[in-house]
Amino acid sequence: MELTSTSLLVALIAVTALAMLAALLLWNRIPGPGWLRWPARVLMLGLCQLTAITVIAAWINGSYGLYSSWDELLGTGNGQDASAMTGPTTGRARFAPGDNGTQTAWFRGTHSKLAGQVIVWTPPEYRAPGAQRTRFPVLMLLHGSPGSPRTWIDLGGMPGALEQLIALGASRPFVLVIPEIYPGGVNTDCSNAPGRKVADWLARDVPELVAKNFRTLPEPAGWGLMGVSTGGFCAAKLPLQYPGVFRAGAALDPDPLTGDPEVLADPVLREHNSPMWLVRQARKADVGLFLATSAQDRGSPPQQLEAFTRAAEGSRVRVKTLVRPAGGHNFQTWSAMYPDALGWLSTELPAPGEGRGR
Repeated sequence: MELTSTSLLVALIAVTALAMLAALLLWNRIPGPGWLRWPARVLMLGLCQLTAITVIAAWINGSYGLYSSWDELLGTGNGQDASAMTGPTTGRARFAPGDNGTQTAWFRGTHSKLAGQVIVWTPPEYRAPGAQRTRFPVLMLLHGSPGSPRTWIDLGGMPGALEQLIALGASRPFVLVIPEIYPGGVNTDCSNAPGRKVADWLARDVPELVAKNFRTLPEPAGWGLMGVSTGGFCAAKLPLQYPGVFRAGAALDPDPLTGDPEVLADPVLREHNSPMWLVRQARKADVGLFLATSAQDRGSPPQQLEAFTRAAEGSRVRVKTLVRPAGGHNFQTWSAMYPDALGWLSTELPAPGEGRGR
């Protein structure tokens, strides 16, 4: 069972319930003298507490994506330094079936030299009779920090939420691509930082991997992004930095659009990788951006959406904003934004067709 899977949490809850039931049944049935019975009872209470704490820890980890795998938790995985990472051969990947109709690959990019998990889901239309030559638009989902690709599945309700909207005719049938946004465990706000080229991983390596293994429409017209929190920041900036790769980006409750000093300490590097600076420079970038937040989200206030819209004036960047009256910085709020965000992305990205691939 994966560390962030629902099955693990259910199993831990069952173990906790069994430990409590065993303590109740055995409390007065322990044989032997008192000096032996009381330590045994203390051990039973300790076991109940330990299993309960484990359930809470697993729930917190699944909610916030603190550790995305057993290797990362135990310190036996790829580690923090990209140069020391072992695992997939550069440029090669093999997708394996996952849950919810997904496919997963561990992949090392040829451009960034970073390695991480990439989850892909294809809509039912992809496998429909007669669709063997049809190519599909791609939507890359970017998780927050902390978080992992599994966060979109375990908490974000994907791909089920998208499938429902497709069935209702409220969204195009996208190929979903869910990559790690900080492979190796270091967050750079999806930027190329010294020794860690995360922008190259997301804008060059992952698109090459997907285009090579799936029937996708060509870049940039057929490629978009949707992100939450830190991933929302990335979804706003990557189309501006790579208009030749991404046509549109939907940012749900994005982190401050001027950048985070705690992530990129270098002020010049931080500024040149911030959506606010990039939109002022990208006068000729033919991209669309959807920015959404709630009036109650202090981390992503409506004022920054207004400032960004003003900064985009006079450019070819198409900006649409959404401010919900209430909601916190969580997937309950973000999932309520899906219909608007995915509906808007469906107007920016083309329908499936027989266009040539990469």
